[in-house]
Amino acid sequence: MRKITRRKFNTTLAKGLGGSALTAHMPLACAMGSKPDKKKLGIALVGLGSYSTYQLAPALLNTKHCYLAGIVTGSPDKEKIWGSKYNIPEGNIYNYDNFDAIKDNKEIDVVYVVLPNSMHADFSIRAAKAGKHVICEKPMAMNVEECDAIINACSENNVKLGIGYRLHSEPYTQEVKRFVREKTFGNVRYISADAGYYSGSNPEQWRLNKKLSGGGALMNMGVYAIQTIVYSTGENPVSVSAQEFSTRPEYFKDTDETITAQFEFKSGVVGTIMTSHNISANRLHAKCERGWFELDPASTYIPLAGRTSKGELNFKQESQQKLQMDDFAKHILFDAPNLVPGEMGKRDMMIVEAIYKSISEGGKKQALNFESEFGFGG
Repeated sequence: MRKITRRKFNTTLAKGLGGSALTAHMPLACAMGSKPDKKKLGIALVGLGSYSTYQLAPALLNTKHCYLAGIVTGSPDKEKIWGSKYNIPEGNIYNYDNFDAIKDNKEIDVVYVVLPNSMHADFSIRAAKAGKHVICEKPMAMNVEECDAIINACSENNVKLGIGYRLHSEPYTQEVKRFVREKTFGNVRYISADAGYYSGSNPEQWRLNKKLSGGGALMNMGVYAIQTIVYSTGENPVSVSAQEFSTRPEYFKDTDETITAQFEFKSGVVGTIMTSHNISANRLHAKCERGWFELDPASTYIPLAGRTSKGELNFKQESQQKLQMDDFAKHILFDAPNLVPGEMGKRDMMIVEAIYKSISEGGKKQALNFESEFGFGG
């Protein structure tokens, strides 16, 4: 496997997060160049669980630059239900065994992988080899090695790669990023982010199975908290130390229940996160030189809410998934910036691995070796 180089990783992530299109090593697929007048891209959803059912598919009814063109499912019943409900042609309906035949389907341009974490790398790589652009739901993979494999597969097959970080497309998060970029309240001094919910009704769910999820709260809600402290400081952290807490071991038998972590940044900013499958939490709060800002809730679908030391934030509430998928389609069709490149997903997985290592070493501080040229937010 060809490894992505450190310089290449840094340059791509910096360009993507800084607002420039990722054209250096992820050119448009040939199919895109041959159809310059194409107005909408066809998306196939791989995995028809609750997120696809209640968020992604309904959002694709209202997107401007893409539409639901196909599905991939292991359930024959869902094939019939979805085919009828969304008027999906039989030729655009696949299962996990015949998925690779999607390469011959010109109506499908993008594959959105919405499967348990353990299946992200496999289907993202197979989609790339089929010549399809890829959106991979968060977290990107089970580990950093799998992230590299996905990035390399997309690069080698000349297809675009995005991660399912919907919040980068919605206005509350974009406003926070503007505060940081323009120093509206001066430099950030302290940042905290909490992301969690109470899980108590289904101990057999895949998110509580480490072989399928790779971890518990950290690999689920914790990714939101990591994202938040990065885009709310405009920096990548240089170190992290972490602790794990378990109060219901009979329920959380295989995965982490609650994790706290402390981050240091080169500028002197200090950050903390808390993530849990046992505590409802959904907040960002930043203390700055000349005031403060916060989002609460910070990562729900709808509604989000925010306020600052200068007053309330008030933006239009609409489907974040609609905005996210349209932004990725614009990246492909019009060379718009890739707001959530694969390198961002890899960066977050590097942080996740450092947190787990810190916990395994009794909370020992772990260095995060992102180079200083990462002068951007998440």
